[in-house]
Amino acid sequence: MTASAVTRWLDPLLDLLFPAVCPVCGHRSDDARHRPFCAPCWDNLPLLTGPACRICGEPFAGLADDLACEACLRAPPPFDYARAVAAYRDGMRTAIHALKYRRRTTLAPPLARLLADVGSRVLPAAPGDLADAIVPVPLHPGRLAERGFNQAELLAAPCAARWRLPLLSHALTRRRPTRPQTELDAAARRANVAGAFAVAQPGEVAGRRLLLVDDVLTTGATASAAAHALGQSGAASVGILVLARVSDA
Repeated sequence: MTASAVTRWLDPLLDLLFPAVCPVCGHRSDDARHRPFCAPCWDNLPLLTGPACRICGEPFAGLADDLACEACLRAPPPFDYARAVAAYRDGMRTAIHALKYRRRTTLAPPLARLLADVGSRVLPAAPGDLADAIVPVPLHPGRLAERGFNQAELLAAPCAARWRLPLLSHALTRRRPTRPQTELDAAARRANVAGAFAVAQPGEVAGRRLLLVDDVLTTGATASAAAHALGQSGAASVGILVLARVSDA
């Protein structure tokens, strides 16, 4: 068995035995609010709360909240808006990697609470005024079987409960496997996920305002492909909310 395989099985066991080990610094956490994160690492997560493009949500110093960036004006995306809670760097990047690749699912509850708390502030309006339902970005069944969980659903479910919105876990599917996006440049990412999503239950999405939830937004290729599929099936609007985005902010 490879070292990476051992790590994937050992980390969840360590979470059972030592559930308060901070995923960022590795120290024991006495912070009951955000366990297993320790207070300093939690407080230093790189939140994004400043001005951003009103469409894609890209942070932009000095940009008024009601303005769009040049890229969105030149080529509007297939979603109505996208917002992120934090930048994908430092402690947030470490935490997301631990959740996804080391199966530290004990990180999902505090990260989901952060998504709901900060998401309520960074979205263009109150969640209940923007959306009729929440859709987690799905994994392909093969990837889901390998990982054992869909991190997007672990993040989305508490938000749906907090905001009293239906969670449509099976409305959107991945109809073919795709390569990991981390291996690809922007153009290859778009080609990789083009046509990868399908709406399994069109009646669930037609005429509804939907909020897609995922863990990370990089180039927006995955979010755009998923939003396009929902729009083609009659969704009234599609917004994006992610835990972190690749950004220079």
